[in-house]
Amino acid sequence: MKRNRAQEAESCYALFNEYREAYAPEWARLERCERLYLGDNWYGVPEAERNEPRPHTPILQSTIENVRADLMDNYPEAVIVADDPRYTREARLLGAAVRENHIRCAYLDEYARLMHDLLVYGYMVQESGFDAALNAGLGGAFLRRVDARCIMFDPAAINPQDSRAVFKFAPYTREWFAQRYPALADDMRADAFAVNRLRDGVLYQRDHDSILLIECWKREYDPAANAYRVHMQKLAGGVLLEDSRDVKAEGYYAHGEYPFVLTPLFPRSGSCLGFGFVDMFETQQRYADKLDQIVLKNALMASRNKLLVTGASGFDAEDLRDWSKEVHRGENLNGVTWFPTAPLPAYLLEYVDRIRNSIREESGANDFSRGMTRGGVTAASAIAALQELSGKRARMAVRAVHAAFEAAVRQEIEVEREFAIFDRFLADPAAQGGAPAVFNAKLLSRETALQNHVPLEFRITVKVQRENRFSVLANNELVLELVKLGMVAPDVGLELMVFDAKEQALSLMRDKLRGGAAQGDTGPAPAGPTRPLAGTRS
Repeated sequence: MKRNRAQEAESCYALFNEYREAYAPEWARLERCERLYLGDNWYGVPEAERNEPRPHTPILQSTIENVRADLMDNYPEAVIVADDPRYTREARLLGAAVRENHIRCAYLDEYARLMHDLLVYGYMVQESGFDAALNAGLGGAFLRRVDARCIMFDPAAINPQDSRAVFKFAPYTREWFAQRYPALADDMRADAFAVNRLRDGVLYQRDHDSILLIECWKREYDPAANAYRVHMQKLAGGVLLEDSRDVKAEGYYAHGEYPFVLTPLFPRSGSCLGFGFVDMFETQQRYADKLDQIVLKNALMASRNKLLVTGASGFDAEDLRDWSKEVHRGENLNGVTWFPTAPLPAYLLEYVDRIRNSIREESGANDFSRGMTRGGVTAASAIAALQELSGKRARMAVRAVHAAFEAAVRQEIEVEREFAIFDRFLADPAAQGGAPAVFNAKLLSRETALQNHVPLEFRITVKVQRENRFSVLANNELVLELVKLGMVAPDVGLELMVFDAKEQALSLMRDKLRGGAAQGDTGPAPAGPTRPLAGTRS
């Protein structure tokens, strides 16, 4: 069936305008959150207060960065586990392929920016897909961060996958479009949209030479196949540039889902978006700064006490202002009076500290979570226990982040299975010396009796790659004590310890054992306590 491209473009732009009007308050909120995070707490102050002191103590920013540091310590790693033991090797190679994908797409940097979006804006968006330009043209799956200011979900949808459409957009110059779409560049008209971009911490509108490139993702239900199909259209300047239906009518991705994983921090009722730490503690931060303003203004007034001089006193006011003179001539001292500034009550200063401490306590960014202790607590296990108790808020955020990462990795695996056509050579951790193994999409599917290719069912779990350093120290100390007492063999102790290059150490130990077995060294292990591992501290 032939489609009218002009009507398709008009329909997409009409829906885009509907979303845009609904998102106007949301973009204003994002701007306010970014300003408060950057320390511009006096944004929107009335003109009458422009000459007042405007102090700022970055309690909110410090709190966000502390929680963000906790989330960075819990950087997730995908662990692929086969449901059937026959497919253990395939699962192991798939895990290696996913880890390599994340290294190639610099997911660690993407993760750091995602944590910023989650805490400041209240939600983060990850995109999964396949980029044919990755790996020197061989292609590869990826996970990327999407700027929260450059994507719109259905304002009426609670589940992002139920959106009528998802719009992702970004501005590009006319030269950019002329290079990629030379036949359509002349038909593009200037945009009437306000393009939100970040400059010096402030959202602003791009120049008129920019045109908005819009990706319109639509998810449609196919009753005949009892499945969903997702399609993507690219538009710019009122022109339909690309339509995935022209090249892949069965759907852009076989999994039939929007390739975006939305994760709210504090969910909103009736919306798929969320609120962040700025929304929760904005009032406390503003009140604390307002009280600081009152204290500072009082201090400035107290430093310059007023002198009241009446005309009947006979003193010249300008003469009294000259502090270098030792003698002033006048008629009556009763007409000269100092007007001192009354000091502020003591409880006011205490209340300022209470507001700031409440932000730290309620957000979970207290002293224990920052690594500070009181009362001479020095034991590693005690410090770890106190930090675990103080990091409840951070752990809640970690669970949400890991659940979103798991969903994104599932989509990434399906995309890898669908689009990867070239062989990849990956190091097999279980092979002798980490020998390379061939990985391709054929390993992820099996033919059924009807000659249908179906994906292997993998169970995907997410674990923390970087644990708290105090818990690691406590764990390693306990393992070393067990090895010293002879209750655990050194090779088992090595398996239980947590440190960098652990896999390399295990591989070298296996190679050594294989070499000893080949030479006939299969005698029993010596009885009694064993010596600690080389390189460890007793």
